Amino acid sequence: MKLTGAFLRLVRWPNLVFIVLTQFLFYYCIILPSFERVDITSALSWKLFSWLTISSVLIAAAGYIINDYFDLNIDQVNKPDSIVIQKIIKRRWAIFWHLSFSFIGVVIAFYVSWRTGSHIIGPANLACVLLLWFYSTSFKKRFLFGNLIISILTAWVVFVLYLGELNIGRMTQDVAYHQVMVKIFKLAVLYGGFAFIISLVREVVKDMEDIQGDEKYGCRTMPVVWGIPSSKVFAGVWLIVLTLAVVIMQVYAVLIGWFGEALFALVLIVVPLVNIFRKLYVAAVNNDFHKISTLIKLVMLTGILSIMFFRWHF
Repeated sequence: MKLTGAFLRLVRWPNLVFIVLTQFLFYYCIILPSFERVDITSALSWKLFSWLTISSVLIAAAGYIINDYFDLNIDQVNKPDSIVIQKIIKRRWAIFWHLSFSFIGVVIAFYVSWRTGSHIIGPANLACVLLLWFYSTSFKKRFLFGNLIISILTAWVVFVLYLGELNIGRMTQDVAYHQVMVKIFKLAVLYGGFAFIISLVREVVKDMEDIQGDEKYGCRTMPVVWGIPSSKVFAGVWLIVLTLAVVIMQVYAVLIGWFGEALFALVLIVVPLVNIFRKLYVAAVNNDFHKISTLIKLVMLTGILSIMFFRWHF
């Protein structure tokens, strides 16, 4: 039981649940209704969608494992009580699970590519595996580069579903299909953009929390290079951008009569974002940044849940 719990912590099981929930809601509440409305069959059947989600989860789990594998020394400074590799799970087993999950995840992605005719998914998910490897070995130590990679990969969780449906040839021949794909693309940009920005903010906040270990082992993260005050300004600016974008979207939602969605976003996204901004301004110690990181994760959850409203309106 101790080993099982340690393994679940290693693969960040709550984050894997986030991936499943995000992809399920985007598929069930946006993609399927969009096609059903014009009586077009989705390229991603429930079976293929399930395989694609499994691929996403396995690749993400592999990424978390290899990140902890290479972060062992840093984690001994930043979070010694949370270490799993070497303490509970041997390093060679960590590598075994990383390689196994990565391989299976990529094979599944190529299978989905073959079945759907979307030849981007397989190579793109292979690229995700490589990015996660190089992120763990070197990119995360570079100024802002690692933060951008993780933010892009977070947005990819949404975009991979759009690409799973995309057929370029059909786009030029079928007007109804083209209109559906344009609608799905706009919503993929909306939620992918939300995921990108809030993930970027969270990554910078986590770097502020982990500054001691990062500085000791030569990581040139934003807080190490710029300092905590400037990093706060960077994160704060993006919080303002995100908050304003959400507010603008809710004004539009009210204008078209989506009052429930607007109220949900105001109470569970906008107000928490303002609260996070306030807490970030006064944060001073590691525990403060850890709490802010947790709050950001909760906003990520409410942002994901807002997808449900599209099922009722489509």
